[in-house]
Amino acid sequence: MSFSELYLIYYPKLVRFAKEFVMSEEDAENITQDVFTDLWEKRESMNHIENMNAYLFRLVRNKCLDYLKHKVFEQKYVENVKASFEIELNLKLQSLDRFDVYDISERVQMEKLIRDAINGLPKRCRDIFLLSRMEGLKYREISERLGISVNTVECQMGIALKKLRAKLNVTLAA
Repeated sequence: MSFSELYLIYYPKLVRFAKEFVMSEEDAENITQDVFTDLWEKRESMNHIENMNAYLFRLVRNKCLDYLKHKVFEQKYVENVKASFEIELNLKLQSLDRFDVYDISERVQMEKLIRDAINGLPKRCRDIFLLSRMEGLKYREISERLGISVNTVECQMGIALKKLRAKLNVTLAA
């Protein structure tokens, strides 16, 4: 029997058979087409097949099983992605629920108060404070940079901290 004759005889039967498992006409047709494509590629060995009917139905059955296994895998993947998305979404919602605009505005206000208090220091005192606290220099490094004694740096830092505490305590108490 030629390949064309096999195709004409078995194609409709195999599509109906595959559709019983995969439920979709299009998927059943694709599976059957794949079987015939495989058969065409092995057409030289067609003469060695004793029971062509059983052989073709077994091939369709196996392709349907592979198709269904793949569908199960896809479904699990989609469910995992959906679960991950839901977890991430819940975390974002919780984060937004906990986000407090007032905390940020209070922080901005506090930063402004501190900046204003630092800017209110005498120039030499402010320069020494900024070199120490913002640039992280040691008292000895500040004294070398400014050409003053370490004692003067210590004294000016003491004054700066005292004035800042006083200014911030008054402002925060108000």
